[in-house]
Amino acid sequence: MSTADTPGSINAGTIIRRVLFFILLIGLSLLYLLVTFQGLDSPKGMDQSQIAREIARGKGFTTKVLRPISVWKSGQVQEGDPIIQNANYDTYHAPLHPILLGWTLKMVDGDDADKWRMTENDTVYKLDRIVAATSVICFLIAIGVNYLLISRIFDSKIGGVTALLMLLCDLNWKFSQTGLPQMFMLLLFSCACFFAYRAVEATEEGRIALVPALIAAAFFGLLALTHWLAIWIILGFALYAGFFLRPRGAAGLAALGFVALLSIWPLLKNKQHSDSLGGTAIYALFGGLGTSEDSVMRTYDIGDSYLPLENLPFKIVRTTLLQAGDLYINLGSILTAPLFFLTLLHPFRRRSIANFRWCLLLMWLSAAVGMAIFGLTRSSTHPNQLHILFAPLFAAYGLAFLAILWSRLKIAVEIPPLRNAHFVAVVLVSAGPMVLDLPQQIVQVGKAGKRVPHWPPYFPAALNMKLAEEVRGEEIIVSDQPWAVAWYSDRTSLWLPKRVDDFTYLEELAESQDTPFAGILISPYSHSSQNLFSVYREYEEWSPLILDGWSAYSVRRLPGTLAGLDQSTKAILARYPNPRRLVDSRLVFWSISPSTGTTP
Repeated sequence: MSTADTPGSINAGTIIRRVLFFILLIGLSLLYLLVTFQGLDSPKGMDQSQIAREIARGKGFTTKVLRPISVWKSGQVQEGDPIIQNANYDTYHAPLHPILLGWTLKMVDGDDADKWRMTENDTVYKLDRIVAATSVICFLIAIGVNYLLISRIFDSKIGGVTALLMLLCDLNWKFSQTGLPQMFMLLLFSCACFFAYRAVEATEEGRIALVPALIAAAFFGLLALTHWLAIWIILGFALYAGFFLRPRGAAGLAALGFVALLSIWPLLKNKQHSDSLGGTAIYALFGGLGTSEDSVMRTYDIGDSYLPLENLPFKIVRTTLLQAGDLYINLGSILTAPLFFLTLLHPFRRRSIANFRWCLLLMWLSAAVGMAIFGLTRSSTHPNQLHILFAPLFAAYGLAFLAILWSRLKIAVEIPPLRNAHFVAVVLVSAGPMVLDLPQQIVQVGKAGKRVPHWPPYFPAALNMKLAEEVRGEEIIVSDQPWAVAWYSDRTSLWLPKRVDDFTYLEELAESQDTPFAGILISPYSHSSQNLFSVYREYEEWSPLILDGWSAYSVRRLPGTLAGLDQSTKAILARYPNPRRLVDSRLVFWSISPSTGTTP
């Protein structure tokens, strides 16, 4: 059984509900962008934003974040020592989201960093808000696309309730404020599913489904160009299309071919700059198999890294199953979203509705395997979190299933005011995280004053004003948070290499190529985001320097108290003898230049 579309005239109640929905939509958008927004907090969100600024400047897909492994990979395409400047082509991120942000930044003159310089009274970087606004716009359009799709699958009532659930989903708003591409991905995925469902309808009606399947594949191709992990979703769609869409086999192969066609340009560019089609993105695999991805990206020679492949199938199955424990949260805490799996047991009357759920299931299962292989932590806003893309359609199927069960209850038939009580209950429960969290955010903003929102580890004003003035444009800052340095300071930053010997080699190389190191920035990202043992395991040779800030802060001494006890660290600091305490001893820039006396 299904709830089919019931055409009818738009009455006054419908108009009022739609007006109230749009008022709520606009109100929440302004509230999250202008009141509670506290700046970007995702490393990969900042990284993509600074790439977007380079695109807005007409420099192509270049980056100011230099990964040691990228420098090493760039050296594989040429003979002799690598050229530092040749490693500024980014081969880690998928290109489409930075391109979108680049267009947005270009429209507001975001390519001119001086126009957006922070002041002493600013706690939030204004371009952070522009990046978040782009995500919010994508999110709002995605709500409209899902309303049209779900109304087509079921009816406008379920479409409307699902749109409201999306709007009141706290996780959607959190993603929109990270700088990550998930909301843009949600828009592209929703468009792809719209045409995928059209293809399912055409097949059930005995028509050729190749055209809508190809259009769906085009959107899936754009999705893959937004996040490489989305290729796993496409594999699920291609598998379904190959067996169930007419013409059999051709639709699936055509979908894969279309995706490959869209992806060939960035893959060939990766090959040109890094000697492999996967670029440095392929090494994200280390993050899902028990090794730190950060550690691998900081490695100069990949031969020094160990990829634990023992019991690989067991690891993948185990990690995939573990995702079930956080599935409710990863689906946005929408009450009916997990009910999608129960709908697989229900015989829907319309075959298109019944068959489309298997397409969704295959795509979700494939994505879950991909997330298991490449890594997914318990953070609900993890960059590899793709469950949120399925939340609206899963929730819609769950709503339809719940509506069918509710309609069979005698109380719902005999008491007219209770006919829609199940929808009201679902909305109230699903909106709980937002209702509980939003007032606290508003109160915190009122009490915060000039407190920096994401400190530790990020202090935008210190990087945007103090650090940017200390370093010339051609110089390189070595840092444990290069994405923040590149985005807020607009300076090239090398991720702190894993080994001291690699640092020394790259230091000499940079000096010989007229791109010298200006200094070393150590921040709470390395010494305050994990326990002491994890800090030592991650940074090993650098641990005296990493922990020096906390040591000096604890005993009220000048920076260098702990670092000076280690001979190799002491030798490096002899070349960078001028510590600038940008924010007490926890954010220290060890500069090669004499102190100007402007920082305490």
